[in-house]
Amino acid sequence: MDFKINNHMVGLDHPTYFIADIAANHDGDLERAKLLIRLAKEAGADAAKFQHFQAPKIVSEYGFTHMNSKVSHQANWKRSVTEVYAAASVSQSWTPILKEECDKVGIDFFTSPYDYDSIEHVAPYIPAFKAGSGEIDWIEALVHMASKGKPMIIACGAADIADVQRAVQAILKVNKQLCLMQCNTNYTASPDNYDHLHLNTLKTFAAMYPDVILGLSDHTHSVAPVLGAVTLGARMIERHFTDSNDREGPDHKFAMNPANWAKMVEETRLLERSFGSSDKFIAANEQETKVVQRRCLRAARDIKAGETFTRDMIDVLRPATIGAVKPHEIENVIGTKALADMPKGKELRWTDLGA
Repeated sequence: MDFKINNHMVGLDHPTYFIADIAANHDGDLERAKLLIRLAKEAGADAAKFQHFQAPKIVSEYGFTHMNSKVSHQANWKRSVTEVYAAASVSQSWTPILKEECDKVGIDFFTSPYDYDSIEHVAPYIPAFKAGSGEIDWIEALVHMASKGKPMIIACGAADIADVQRAVQAILKVNKQLCLMQCNTNYTASPDNYDHLHLNTLKTFAAMYPDVILGLSDHTHSVAPVLGAVTLGARMIERHFTDSNDREGPDHKFAMNPANWAKMVEETRLLERSFGSSDKFIAANEQETKVVQRRCLRAARDIKAGETFTRDMIDVLRPATIGAVKPHEIENVIGTKALADMPKGKELRWTDLGA
């Protein structure tokens, strides 16, 4: 399975597709959002992604204010959960402007909608729908997005295999263009998070859904998980993007900056070049080293015509002169006769040997 996102083909036989999730890192400033789009393009991203939601339609003020305390990554938020979400929201008036900026710099415009009104609003502007991990069991919303006929991308952080199966099966009934992203939704930027990425889950997904494109939505900083995921078959990578990890805001600390993002893309492109063929053969750039690194059979001493070869008359030495007898054929040489005089060190050729 592969599918097309604007001018990009996404699938196992195509280059990895990189989504820079700007998310809330615009800090409420439209010009800053446009700057991050440009920086993402310069760093090698294929898409710049935002998030469209309205705070009252994604979080319950009653629910969060009646929790005993803030937990997980929210524990360090200085404002209330509803205030943070309100500040992070993208105004619908920004949508055509952000899309225009992406078009201008040559990067795909993405945004994740988190309510029905947002789904309808963004549909004309985006080439594919991305549903965040928190939506994985809101099946009616996933199916509504999938029914739009655009490629669907879903992340599955903080979900078990039953959650994944339920969502994937529901989406595939209405839309075969699906990317399933392994994800861990701990946004603390803790070094311990690498122990919880479980990239091997991609092997399970590949076995369960051979026609579904795999991806990774990751919130760590190292290039290593991305390279591992691509090696395991992921062809879509999403990471948060910022210009500085020192800025205040919910997403800056675990996001990647432009320099690290560019390094990630560069290393991935080298990895993709390295995959090559599944056949084993002597590569084009090994043809000369095959001669100088491998060995052939050579005369261990001066040999007279008519002598019968014994093992002690044969050396196995580099270089492997083209046309010479190869080391694995040594048993076939023992017992043959030299048809001509040979100086010590000369390569043995079948044309120089007789019964």
